[in-house]
Amino acid sequence: MKHVIVGAGPSGVIAAETLRKVDPTSSIILIGDEPEPPYSRMALPYYLIDKIKEEGTYLRKSSSHFGNKDIDIIRDRVSTIDPKNKSLNLEHHDVINYDKLLIATGSHPITPPIEGMDLPGIHSCWTLEDGRNIVNKAKPGSNVVLMGAGFIGCIILESLALRKVNLTVIEMGDRMVPRMMDQTAGNMIKSWCQDKGVSVHTSTRVDAIEKGSGDSLKVKLDNGEVLDADLVISATGVAANIQFLDGSGLETDEGVLVNDRLQSNIADIYAAGDVCQGKDFSTGEYSVQAIQPTAADHGRIAAMNMAGKDTVHQGCVNMNVLDTMGLISSSYGLWMGIDGGESAKLCDNDRYRYLSLSFEDDVMVGAQAVGLTQHVGVLRGLIQTKLNLGKWKDHLIKDPTRIMEAYLANTQAIGHNAGVI
Repeated sequence: MKHVIVGAGPSGVIAAETLRKVDPTSSIILIGDEPEPPYSRMALPYYLIDKIKEEGTYLRKSSSHFGNKDIDIIRDRVSTIDPKNKSLNLEHHDVINYDKLLIATGSHPITPPIEGMDLPGIHSCWTLEDGRNIVNKAKPGSNVVLMGAGFIGCIILESLALRKVNLTVIEMGDRMVPRMMDQTAGNMIKSWCQDKGVSVHTSTRVDAIEKGSGDSLKVKLDNGEVLDADLVISATGVAANIQFLDGSGLETDEGVLVNDRLQSNIADIYAAGDVCQGKDFSTGEYSVQAIQPTAADHGRIAAMNMAGKDTVHQGCVNMNVLDTMGLISSSYGLWMGIDGGESAKLCDNDRYRYLSLSFEDDVMVGAQAVGLTQHVGVLRGLIQTKLNLGKWKDHLIKDPTRIMEAYLANTQAIGHNAGVI
């Protein structure tokens, strides 16, 4: 059996390793279009603050890891696929045939339609090459404008602040991390950043970027303000890498459409990670979840099915955990709540503490936390198990901090001894 995996990120690497484990005699080829060994984009912030070298971003630290597992790595870009002939056309290598194919090509940064985005000094923070460019420009005291305060933007934000730049963040939404946090939590994170010396503009857009004096840039905002910048970083969202699939017959929407085995509409082709429109555990609908835990889960499950080990994908819980300059925030499942559902909220703005729980009947379906790291694993567990909380739902409405008691009472049947009033 010849397995070919297109994409050398976490999803592709985990798929290759899983295949080698469950299908030891197969041929496995892993194709990546970057010159470096497979690495984690989530490690780039640590590279930016010199906490790790480039090698520290690599997903597997030994240079012989893939060779020892008899996994062949090809550094090239796939231009088209031909499902009829089960072949891939590469830009610089010969045609490759496959028996089973996994599309794990991830996503790419979206370039916003803003005049001047092609000027020198404007970068994404998505690749190691981007990281090198940022390190060269983001010197102490330099003026840096970060476009976007979503999940990726906020990961980069801390690294930039630690480089002691003069940082200004521009976010078009009405709060920071608007796809992860509600108004209270998002604005709490904004206030935290401002207290740490970062200038944050929400409900603000960049209208244009122009060349300034020397190598500097002029960033024009829709409120009329003009910012001087030595470096502009764009973190305004990502989109799945599905362009090369045009004309292949594979069904796509926001990503590759799959079933509950992560199999596409073409029998021997699977998808995983940011490029995969997979099942959402909370809603049962199919969507792209561009987070690393989902990528890892997809890679393992897709590989099992490619190897003939029937494995159902139950759906991934939407989960985000973020460290913003020392303030930990997290959200799980349907954190925004549901129509007709109940919620419990606890807020202490002065201490940067916030907890929000969302319920459907007596089942917790979503949660948000800021500044509270204790028992966050329990929050995920309660959501993922769809545990019926019974009377404990009412206790959590009154005091959402009692999540551990609620979990123990309902999983160990000790409700009468758990201090329930």
